[in-house]
Amino acid sequence: MRPAFALWITGLPASGKSTITRALVRDLASRGVDAAVLESDALRRVLTPHPTYGDEERDTFYQSMVYIGSLLVAHGVPVIFDATAHRRTYRAGVRGRIERCIEVYVDCPLDVCIARDPKGIYRKARSGEASTVPGLQAAYEPPEHPELVVSGSGDTGDAVRAIVNALEAKGFISRLAAPTAS
Repeated sequence: MRPAFALWITGLPASGKSTITRALVRDLASRGVDAAVLESDALRRVLTPHPTYGDEERDTFYQSMVYIGSLLVAHGVPVIFDATAHRRTYRAGVRGRIERCIEVYVDCPLDVCIARDPKGIYRKARSGEASTVPGLQAAYEPPEHPELVVSGSGDTGDAVRAIVNALEAKGFISRLAAPTAS
C-alpha cells in the first residue's frame, strides 16, 4: 500500500476548484484511490457555523482544516483540499504537516469567476452584503511555486489529466492504475 498524500486545489472563488475536484475524485476512484475531500464550505458549516470571515477566524479555520487533513493522511487516507485559502500561509501550513503534498493552482480570470458566481458571493460583495471576498475586497495570493497550474476556464478533463499525471510523476499513485471505463 502506498502512503497517502495531500493535494491542495486553490484558486479564486468560482474558479472551478470544486468542478475539477469532483471530476478528479471520480477519476481517482476508477483507479482504486478513495480520496477524502475537505471542502471549505462544508467544513465551515461544522467548524464555524456562523462565519464572519475575519482574519482570526480564517486563521483558526485553516489551521483546523490542515490538522484534519494531516490526521487523515497519517491514517492512510489521501486528502484533497478544495479551498480558496486566499493567503499563502494557509496553504503553506499543509506542507509543514504533510510531506507528500501537491499544490494545484486553478488559474481563472476574475471576470470569468464573477460571471459564474454560483454561490452569489461576488454579487454580495458588490452589494455590500459581504466585505472580505478574495479577489475583490481581500487579496488572493496565488501560489508562488505550485507543482501545477491548471486552467479554470478550460476543459475540466484536461485539468484532471494534468493532476493525475502530476500525482503519478511524484509516485503518489501508480502509473499502472489506469481508469476503468466510465
